[in-house]
This record gives sequence, structure tokens and C-alpha cells, in this order.
Amino acid sequence: MPPATSQVPKARAPRAPSAQKFLDVWEIKDDVVILRDGTVRAVLLVSSMNFALKSDEEQAAVIQAYTQFLNTLDFPLQICIQSRKLNIDPYLDNLKQLEKTQANELLKMQTQEYVTYVRELVELADIMAKRFYVVVPYQPGSGKRANFFKRLTGVLSPTNVIHIKQKRFDELRGELLKRVDFVADGLSALGLKAVPLDTQGLIELFYNTYNPQTSAQEKFSGLEQMSIER
Repeated sequence: MPPATSQVPKARAPRAPSAQKFLDVWEIKDDVVILRDGTVRAVLLVSSMNFALKSDEEQAAVIQAYTQFLNTLDFPLQICIQSRKLNIDPYLDNLKQLEKTQANELLKMQTQEYVTYVRELVELADIMAKRFYVVVPYQPGSGKRANFFKRLTGVLSPTNVIHIKQKRFDELRGELLKRVDFVADGLSALGLKAVPLDTQGLIELFYNTYNPQTSAQEKFSGLEQMSIER
């Protein structure tokens, strides 16, 4: 009889690490982004203006107001522009529903032709939608230089830093929101509307940024259906 052989279980392929492990974002709560180094961020969604259509006097006034706004800042800002292909599927779906309810055959045919025209126009022209964001930071104790051992501890154990900063989260958030109001008022003087993103908006922003293909194909799930792996 041939010797009995035991089957060796196949080794499972190692699980790929979560993308969140490579991000600086530790947590998002109360409309604030907390980074792994203990600093906090807020994000403003800012409207745009057609600068080229303004007169020379209006352009000069905008440039002067923008220069004055920058000179009043005593902290850094980050301006981000996000470009995505324009998604008009919800708009076309509404038109299709309108087409079904049309009693007039001529209007129904014109609606159908308009839907086809808009879809072909977007596909041929490759129209992009742009969104403008301003990131406002706040770093507690930014004016003080930490000693070498304190910085080394923060690098080797970022969760320890986060735990300490959580006790002062309300204070940090209050200081950050003061900066947010200041920036929003400065942008308002330029004729721009700035709206701070809430917790839901921040999560959607990061999700769409790091998952552009997935987010374009499926709807974003609610907060109650999400879990954050740490």
C-alpha cells in the first residue's frame, strides 16, 4: 500500500493593507479632519467667478482685494482644484421621466431628441466639472519648537499624540472655526461664496478623491453603513 499522505493546507494570500493606512487622515468628526500628527483641518467649498468677462477696472479691484486678503493671513492656506468629468445621468433620467408623461406627441419627440443631443454633446466635448476647495489648518503650539525626544515620540507613536490632543478637541475646533470664519469673510469680499464642508461632505470628498472610478459608478453609502478601520 502506498504511504498515507497528509494534505498541507494552502497558505492564504496575504490581505492587502487598507488604503487608509497610507493616509494622513486619522479621523473625521464634528466637521473637522484630524490628522495623524494631531493637527486639524477644515475644508471650504468655494464658488468661482468668470474673471475674463470682467472689465479692466473690475479685474484690478479683484486683484487688489485678493492681495489684501493674502496680506492679512498669518497662517498657511491650501487651494485645491478638483476636475471630474461632468455626470449628467441624473439630469437625463429626469428628462426621460418627463418624456413618458408627455401627452403631446410632438413634445415627447422633441424631448427624446434633446436627450440624445445632450448626451452626444457631453461625450464629444468631454465637458469637465471643476470644484474649488480651500483647506484651513490649525496646529496647536505651532509657535513653539518641540524638543527632539518629543518629536521622535510623535513620529514613532502617532496614536499617543492623538490621544493627548483629543482632550483638547473642543478647544482646537473652536480655534480652527475662527480661522474658517476669517477666511470665509475674506473670500466674500472678493465676491466668492465659501461654505464649510460638514462631516458627510468631508467623507464624500475624500472617498471621491481616492476612489474616482468607484464613486462614479455607484452611489455613496450613508454614514450609518460605513466603518473606519484603524
